[in-house]
Amino acid sequence: MSAAQETPVPAPTPALLREDRVDYTPTAHSVVLSRHRAARLVLQWGHPALAGDTALLVSELATNALLHGAIRGRLFRVHLGLTAHVLRIAVSDPRGERLPSIRRPDADAPYGRGLLIVAQLADDWGVEPRTVGKTVFAELAVR
Repeated sequence: MSAAQETPVPAPTPALLREDRVDYTPTAHSVVLSRHRAARLVLQWGHPALAGDTALLVSELATNALLHGAIRGRLFRVHLGLTAHVLRIAVSDPRGERLPSIRRPDADAPYGRGLLIVAQLADDWGVEPRTVGKTVFAELAVR
């Protein structure tokens, strides 16, 4: 095979230093539990400066999963992954057909700012399809 025909080698995936994955029932109490757990873990993992932002991101993403991604009898998942450079917060739900998008609500609208907050707070965010459902993630740089 000539050099022009070689397949490029993908960049290696950064090694996870810490990881946590928990499935929750789609209730408001689960949003509270997931937010507290995430903040506590990030503190334990040695990144106290990221704990508050992590709690807020988990809260917004889990609330969106509850309001827009829930199906009766199906759980949503909160997955935290820490590498040397990034803390990744991912929330998966079973509704793959309901993709999130940033909205610009009226000033007096009581809802609709969750992804605006995520986009402002996170260094990166996005949506990944799953076989069943979707994952919405936010990443914070580890400084």
